[in-house]
Amino acid sequence: MKKTATRKTAAIQYTIIPKNLAGHLFEVSVTVAAPADDGQVFALPAWIPGSYMIREFARNIVQIRAESNGKAVPLVKLDKHSWRAAPLSGPVTVTYEVYAWDLSVRAAHLDQTHGFYNGTSVFLRVLGQEDLPHEVDIGRPADPEAQSWRVATAMPELGAKRYGFGTYVASNYDELIDHPVEMGDFALGTFKAHGVPHDIVITGRVPNLDMARLQADLKSLCETQIAFFEPRSKRAPMDRYVFMTMAVGDGYGGLEHRASTALICNRNDLPSTIAPKFSEPSEGYIKFLGLCSHEYFHTWNVKRIKPAAFAPYDLQAETYTPLLWLFEGFTSYYDDLLLLRSGLVTEAAYLKLLGKAIGSVLRGSGRTKQSVADSSFDAWSKYYRQDENAPNAIVSYYGKGSLIALAFDLAIRAKTDGKKSLDDIMLALWQRYGHDFYPTVGRGVTEAEVEALFDEVSGLKLKPMFDRYVRGTEDLPLAKLYAPFGVKLVDERKNAKPSLDASIGREGGDAKLGQVHEGGAAHQGGMSAGDVLVAVDGLRVAGTPNNVDALLARYKVGETVTVHAFRRDELMAFKVTLQGDRVPGITLAAPEKKVKGLVRPSAVR
Repeated sequence: MKKTATRKTAAIQYTIIPKNLAGHLFEVSVTVAAPADDGQVFALPAWIPGSYMIREFARNIVQIRAESNGKAVPLVKLDKHSWRAAPLSGPVTVTYEVYAWDLSVRAAHLDQTHGFYNGTSVFLRVLGQEDLPHEVDIGRPADPEAQSWRVATAMPELGAKRYGFGTYVASNYDELIDHPVEMGDFALGTFKAHGVPHDIVITGRVPNLDMARLQADLKSLCETQIAFFEPRSKRAPMDRYVFMTMAVGDGYGGLEHRASTALICNRNDLPSTIAPKFSEPSEGYIKFLGLCSHEYFHTWNVKRIKPAAFAPYDLQAETYTPLLWLFEGFTSYYDDLLLLRSGLVTEAAYLKLLGKAIGSVLRGSGRTKQSVADSSFDAWSKYYRQDENAPNAIVSYYGKGSLIALAFDLAIRAKTDGKKSLDDIMLALWQRYGHDFYPTVGRGVTEAEVEALFDEVSGLKLKPMFDRYVRGTEDLPLAKLYAPFGVKLVDERKNAKPSLDASIGREGGDAKLGQVHEGGAAHQGGMSAGDVLVAVDGLRVAGTPNNVDALLARYKVGETVTVHAFRRDELMAFKVTLQGDRVPGITLAAPEKKVKGLVRPSAVR
C-alpha cells in the first residue's frame, strides 16, 4: 500500500510553478499563518549539504514581494540572503522568482526539456518555524510542450498522486530541502530492494536505454548495501528511494539525499540494448554504477551517521569538520568494494579500479603537504575552490580517504586473523549514531569518538595510524599491509614515454597548459599554467593534447627541447628537459582466493 502523508495544522505552505521555461524562472511563494510578532524573517540557504562551498543561492532571486490579505507588506533586506517582513497580525505570503540555469546536481535548472531543483535553491526558510510541517504544491507549467511532464521525488505525497503534480509534505524544513524534485518526460524504471520501492529516473535523450539491466544491477547493489548495514533485518532506513539521473553529452557527479540522489552522467555510460546480452559492463557503465553505489552508501554514511558539526547544519555559513575523510573517503572505498560484493564487477575489474585509485593519490605532491583532516576542514576554501596549483598544494579527502579506509581494513583483518574488519567499524557507527538519527535530528559523532570507536571495536591500538595518515601526511604503506595476504602491489610506470608532466587542455585552436606538476619537466623548465604552446623545436603545436604527445614521442627521455609559448600576449622560449611519465601505474596481483578473502565481510557480524 502506498504510504501517504496526513495533513497537520499550522503548516508552512509553499507553491512552486515553472513559470517561464525559456526564461528559466520558477515562481515560488511561501505562506506563514502565524508570523513572528516583531516581523517574520525569511532566509535562503547559502550552501547545500553535501557540497561544501558557499554558493549564495539568494543571488538567483530575481524579484521578491510580500502581502497579507491582498495588501502589500513592506519587506526589508537584512543581508545577502535574508529578508524581514513588517510586523502584522494576520498571515503573510512572500512571492519571488528564482532564476534556474545551473545544470548540475547542486542547484536548479529549468527549460523546455525539464525542470529540476534542490530545496536549498528555491525554498526560503521561515526562521523560528523550521520544525513545523512544510507543504509544497508543485504546479504544472502552462506551456503546451510541458503538458505531458511528470514529477519525480521521494517527498511523501499529500494531495498529489505518485509522479503527479500537486501537494507534497515534509515534516520540517530540514526534510523539505532533502527531497530534490525532477519534472519532465523522463524514462522511469522501478524495482524493490528488500521490499523497499526504488525508482530510476533518466532525463535526457538516451537511445536504446537498457532499463531492464539498470533495474537488475541497481537492485543487486541496493540489496547488498542494505544487508551490509542491517545483516539480520535487511531493513532499509527509508520507505522509498529515487535515483534521479540527468544524461548529458559530457558530465559526471552526484549529490546524496536522505531518500534519493541527484546524478549527472555521460549518456554513453548508460547501458544499451544494442550491447550483447550478458556482456561485461563497459568502463563507462562501471563508472556510473560506482557513482550510484557512492551516493546510495551516503544514505547511511553522512545522511544519518553525521559529523557532530552537521547535526544540525548551519545553512547560512561554513560548517567546519575535519571528518570528511571518513564520510567521503570511506564511502569512496566502499562504493567499488560493494560493486564487487554484489557481483557487478569481477575481481580483476575491482583490482584495476583500486590500482587506479592508488595511482591517482600518489600523483600529486599536495599529499605531502596537507593531511586529510586538514583537507576536510579546508574543503570550503581549498578543495571546492581548486585552481591550477591544486595538485601541488592539497590532497583529496575522497582519494586518500579511500586508501586510509583500505589501510585500516587490511590492518584490522591481519591483526585479528580475519575476525574483525572495517565493516565492523561501520556497523558500530551506524548502530550508535545513525540508526535512530531521524525523525528528529540526532547527535553526530566527534573526532575523539571516532578514534575511540575504532580501538574499541577492533580491540587494537590504532592511534599511530591516525597520527601518521589522518592527521599526518605520510604515504600509506599499502604494499606492506597487503603482504600478509599474499597480494603484491606493483608500480608498472614506464619511463620510456617523454612528458612535460603537465595537463594540457584545448582553448580554441590552441593547446594550453592546465596544471603544471611540481618538479615535472614543464615546471623545471620554467613553464606555468596558462601558457599557450606554439612550437616544440620549431614544429608547430596544433590545438590538441594528442598533437603534443605525438611531437614529444619523437624524442627520448632526458633530451632537451625548446618550447615556444605565449604567456599572456608575450612569446617566450623555454628549454625543457623531458622526463618520463611520472604517473604511477599501480597494479595489484593476487590469487583469486586471496581477493575473495579480503573483500568478504569479517567472520563475526
